[in-house]
Amino acid sequence: CSFIKGGLAHADYITTVSPGYAREICESPGGMGLEGLLSHRRQRLVGILNGIDQETWNPATDPLIPCNYDADSLADKGLNKAALQRELGLARRDDVPLLGFVGRLAEQKGLELLLPVLDAALANPAQLVLLGTGEAGYQEQLLALAQRWPGNAAVILAYNETMAHKIEAAADVFLMPSLFEPCGLNQLYSLRYGTLPLVRRVGGLADTVVDASPRNLAAASATGFVFDEPEPRALLEALQRAMDLWDDKASWRQLQRTAMAQDFSWEKSANQYLELYRSLLRT
Repeated sequence: CSFIKGGLAHADYITTVSPGYAREICESPGGMGLEGLLSHRRQRLVGILNGIDQETWNPATDPLIPCNYDADSLADKGLNKAALQRELGLARRDDVPLLGFVGRLAEQKGLELLLPVLDAALANPAQLVLLGTGEAGYQEQLLALAQRWPGNAAVILAYNETMAHKIEAAADVFLMPSLFEPCGLNQLYSLRYGTLPLVRRVGGLADTVVDASPRNLAAASATGFVFDEPEPRALLEALQRAMDLWDDKASWRQLQRTAMAQDFSWEKSANQYLELYRSLLRT
C-alpha cells in the first residue's frame, strides 16, 4: 500500500516546485519508481517555482551584511568581499574571483562533481568560501582542501544564517552543481545579490538561470553559468567560462544587473497558485 501513490492517482491536480522538475519526475530516474503514474497524469501535473522572501534577501537593506548595495552601486559589493576575506583569514585580493558554496554536504548537491575540480579552480587562481554540514567523508576532504590552500580556501562546517548572507553578498560566483534539484533557493538568493550562479541544467536550476552563452550575452538575457553532464569535467569547463568572463568587467556587470532584475518573489508564485486554484473551482 502506498499512500503517496494513491494520492497522486486520485488528486484533481498535482503540483511540484518547478516546471523542470515536473517534467523530470515523469521519467526515470527522476520519478523514483512513480514515473509511470506521473507520466500518465502529465496533463494534471504542473510545476510552479518556489519564491523567495525579497525583504529578507535584499542586498540593499540586509542587516546581516557589512555593506548594503544595489544594482546601481555594485562597486560596494566588493566591500563585502574584502570584509569576508578579512573575517575568514583569506588573502585580501580583489583580482581573483571568490567562489561561494552554501548547502548540505550531500551527494545530491553535486559534491562528487565539485571536490575533484576545486584544486584546479583555486590554482586558476580563485578563492573559495564553503559553508555547510553533511557527510563525514565530504567534510574531511574539504578540511584537507582548506589546509592545502591556506589564505585561499575557507571551509566552515556549520549551519550559520548570518554567514550565508555574508557569502551571498561577498562571492562573485555561487556554486550549485546539483545532481537533482526540485527547485533550489540559493541560486535565487544569488541572483538577487548579483552573485552569478553556476548550476547544472536540472530541475528548478534550469528554469531560473540563463547560461552566459554568446547568444544570451549578446541579448543581455544571461544571468549565470549552466552545464549539462553530471561530470567533473563539465563543471570545470563551466567554471573556466565563468573565470574567463570575470576578467571582462563590463560583461560581468551586465550579467549582474540582469540577474538582479529577475523577479522570483512569492507574490509571483502565489499568483500562479491562485490562477490554478480558480481554474479548478470553475471546472
